[in-house]
Amino acid sequence: MELNPTLPFNGGPLFRPDLFNLSNYNSSLDASSANGASGVLSSNSSVGDSGINSTAAPSNCTDGCGENRYILPWWQQSIFITMFVLMFIIAAGGNIIVIWIVLAHKRMRTVTNYFLVNLAIADVMISIFNVLFHFTFNLYQDWFFGLEYCKFAFFIASCTISVSVLTFMAIAIDRYIAIIHPLRPRLTGRIVLTIITIIWLMSILLALPNLLYATMYRYDNGRHVCYLHWPDSVAGEASQQDLAYNILLMVVNYFVPMITLAATYLRIGWELWGSQAIGEAVPMQAERIRSKRKVVKMMIAVVVIFGVCWLPTHLYFILSSIHKDIAFLPYVQQLYLLIYWLAMSNSMYNPIVYCLMNARFRAGFRRFFGFCFKCGSCTHDMILLKTEDPAMTSKYVN
Repeated sequence: MELNPTLPFNGGPLFRPDLFNLSNYNSSLDASSANGASGVLSSNSSVGDSGINSTAAPSNCTDGCGENRYILPWWQQSIFITMFVLMFIIAAGGNIIVIWIVLAHKRMRTVTNYFLVNLAIADVMISIFNVLFHFTFNLYQDWFFGLEYCKFAFFIASCTISVSVLTFMAIAIDRYIAIIHPLRPRLTGRIVLTIITIIWLMSILLALPNLLYATMYRYDNGRHVCYLHWPDSVAGEASQQDLAYNILLMVVNYFVPMITLAATYLRIGWELWGSQAIGEAVPMQAERIRSKRKVVKMMIAVVVIFGVCWLPTHLYFILSSIHKDIAFLPYVQQLYLLIYWLAMSNSMYNPIVYCLMNARFRAGFRRFFGFCFKCGSCTHDMILLKTEDPAMTSKYVN
């Protein structure tokens, strides 16, 4: 039976010890190394039907007898390390600044911006508590951080991804009500906090299997892997519960939200750009429309970037489930790292989008770095941060 590793949506391991016979796996590694596959199984590799239970250590020498076959050439390691460290700095630092901009300036405390703060908190959490840990694991295929953090890292990744998606949908609904039904009551501060609480509770429930089933496996050479071991896991066979859970995450965290967001923003776009108001628009009304268009453009950009960043992850999962030999292709480890980087890099783009497409966030970033480097206060930026946004007038949350 062939090995069928898939790319989980929480940055899990590339190979699963409960899916194949480790002694045959060792032979396949030797063959793949001879074929120049950079320590990755070749496409014609196969394993026997007599698998072992993942809870029992193999009696023979496996996985290279002391040698880690997944070590990439130093120059490839340097490139990946540079990519992930820069992404971590921009994602964590940028989102922390976004949180400061909103919370430190009363006029920035709007309904939409509080949802953006929630989104930024999720991005900060996945950047700090997951990205570098799972990157190290994916780079060396060796989990150095213990069982407790194995469970936590899996859980926090799945949870924060769900928080991001549900927050996107909450923002879209808020924008839809504000633009399509402007006479309806807007969300109050209490309602916003209630929605954010519900988002986190739903995300925690969706990520709970990671706390329950994440575990570690130790090879004879001392190398550890962190993975999800489901109750129906049988040596030599792929877990159907694992497959069902990944499909659930794919549907709930990607396809359904993306379709819903696309339909919502298409309707909003038609209202803002496609329809014509009756009568002549006064200057204040025209300014409100322009401001609303800017906000909607910014949110559309954020959603599109999210869709692009996560699309390769879901395509890999679908293709590897249909064509199981994809996991044995040469350089699949490098491909896996690139897909994982692209998915995780979504966290660093949002602050950049806010800065480029929103004058108030841009002023906030300038003010923050002005304080950091003792450049003095920027009077214009302070005025901008203290004035009302025509698209958000009377919508402040104290």
